[in-house]
Amino acid sequence: MLAISLYRAAAGLSAPLIRLFLLRRRAIGKEDPARLSERFGIASCPRPACPLVWVHAASVGESLSVLPLLERLIAERSALGILVTTGTVTSARLMADRLPPGATHQYAPIDRPQWTRRFLDHWRPDLALWVESEFWPNLLTELDRRAIPAVLVNARISPRSFDGWRRFPRLIRTLLGAFDLSLAQSTEDAARLDALGAENVRCSGNLKFAAPPPPANAAELERLRAAIGPRPVWLAASTHPGEEEIVLAAQRELAGRFPGLLSVIVPRHPTRGARIAGLGRERGFAVALRSAGDPIEPATEVYVADGMGELGLFYRLARVAFLGGSLIPHGGQNLLEAAKLGCAVVHGPHMSNFRAVCAEMTAANATEEVADAASLAQRIGAMLGDTALRERRTAAARRVASAKDFILDDVLIELAPFLDRLAPRLSEARHARA
Repeated sequence: MLAISLYRAAAGLSAPLIRLFLLRRRAIGKEDPARLSERFGIASCPRPACPLVWVHAASVGESLSVLPLLERLIAERSALGILVTTGTVTSARLMADRLPPGATHQYAPIDRPQWTRRFLDHWRPDLALWVESEFWPNLLTELDRRAIPAVLVNARISPRSFDGWRRFPRLIRTLLGAFDLSLAQSTEDAARLDALGAENVRCSGNLKFAAPPPPANAAELERLRAAIGPRPVWLAASTHPGEEEIVLAAQRELAGRFPGLLSVIVPRHPTRGARIAGLGRERGFAVALRSAGDPIEPATEVYVADGMGELGLFYRLARVAFLGGSLIPHGGQNLLEAAKLGCAVVHGPHMSNFRAVCAEMTAANATEEVADAASLAQRIGAMLGDTALRERRTAAARRVASAKDFILDDVLIELAPFLDRLAPRLSEARHARA
């Protein structure tokens, strides 16, 4: 169709601009210098000599949500090879730490025809599992042209994306046509996929419910607990630009009510840590910066934890957590991780990326919405000062977060017809040999 043809032509002609763009990203730490060639579809390792399942996840949230699925695939179908692609340095580092043995990570190729073909020529996947909603026209149309089976897993279409795609109905129908099956997170997502032209849409639920809580180094956890001692602690998790000022204003108001209060700020992008620490010092706080090796001392008021993949540490240390990306129109962050680790949770009004989860939490009185520094301080203070209230919120959040462990089983049942063609389950193979 015309739109895809024009896109392919523009992508094909723009190689010099794309290369320049990637070099600039590399200069500011947003591309991996040692693996930049992977973005051009050049593999950095050989294809395994077995049936290969390719799992594409855009970034951190998508890749973490699919980890339990990868672990089950490797445990139950050991004859499969697993390739995981993501597009960000942060997600690649997390996958290096958390991918199960037997899975390989590569950066996703930029969506230029020559580079996507090079990628697929090398890896020759037998099945593609595409996570959530990142639709790259060249990759998807090339998958379809090669008749590679593909499943859209944990699919999500936000109201904003839905309105945008409705302006290009033929294009989105063509892209969704590359998927043999679409497994939606919610009935609302399923309805939007169906309206946009996807075929064979089913609602399997949100895989984030099945994900284990983020891990923490036990020795480091005990070291930090000893450094903090009995002081009250609250956490601002995965914050974005514009939110730290609000968090610091709330900390200023709370400090007068709770002597020794420590606020921990974990920015969504660790490279912003020094800037946030500077912001805190400008406002008169005693700030410690984790990446600089600053210790938490009795006088420390704000701890900027700008390490990589360490949220699990700080959810375990805090009594209450504010989830960032929600006081600005970003779409929020995952409430379930904090809930599973025993934090009482608050968030801002912008939770479109986790709309269904947020609605369930709100209905269960497991979370509360804040809008500004004053309301943030009020709700954090209420839960720091009222143990019974905090425990009710924490228990309700845990019930919601643990109520859908069956979702992973349901997804695997839906995937079984595709997987059975490639490798039997271990239990079935043993039964056949017997």
